[in-house]
Amino acid sequence: MPLRDHFRSPVADRHSWDEVHGGWPMVIVQGLARRLPKRYTAAPQVHLGAFAQVDVTAFEHEEETSRDLTSPSSNGGVATAVWSPARPGLAIATELPAQDEYEVRIYDERHGRRLVAAIEIVSPANKDRPASKQAFIAKCVALLQKQVSVTIVDLVTIPGGNLYAELLAFLGQRDPALGEKPPATYTVACRAVQHESKPGARWQFESWLDVLKVGERLPTLPLWLAADIAIPLDLEESYEETCRALRIA
Repeated sequence: MPLRDHFRSPVADRHSWDEVHGGWPMVIVQGLARRLPKRYTAAPQVHLGAFAQVDVTAFEHEEETSRDLTSPSSNGGVATAVWSPARPGLAIATELPAQDEYEVRIYDERHGRRLVAAIEIVSPANKDRPASKQAFIAKCVALLQKQVSVTIVDLVTIPGGNLYAELLAFLGQRDPALGEKPPATYTVACRAVQHESKPGARWQFESWLDVLKVGERLPTLPLWLAADIAIPLDLEESYEETCRALRIA
């Protein structure tokens, strides 16, 4: 089924974007539960009044790192961790400048979980003003600095710019695939890797970009759990399931 325009008639006449934004993360988590190796778990996040949002997160359980990544999952399926995504559309050496962060993070060490991936479903509030964009970009950079892979899903068709393009501009880079006028709707998987085998090696920023158009299917992106471990993130499947549940024609 095709991508809908959730910000214009006729879809916007009957359903608000908040319905999709609120329901989609849990559907994504349900899909990931069938694919994640045992040592990883995914969880949806709820945010009220925050500029920057991480809607789906993936954690690594340190006590299970020695287990076979392709061992059967608890539901009887087999986790597809051994998956080879396409080469990144963009791979550039770059610096990840440090940012001032004023926040408190509290972790339950008894569970020994470490954040490894984040999926951000963009809302109009993320790009309605400069401060919102800056907060979003600062959050993405902070995650990338910690070697957390970041997936941005932007279905917002109303004007507001392209946050991926602005993230690259912050890094002093650009993606030729965006063209002269970056599209409003797109998905992109990003990660920062460092080749430790090379003395003094710089960070390398890699991304997998798909430009979206209303009426077309959503892509499958690589969800990176580690430098050499990725699973497929089937956005079309979870998006359609969300629309069916909400009865969005």
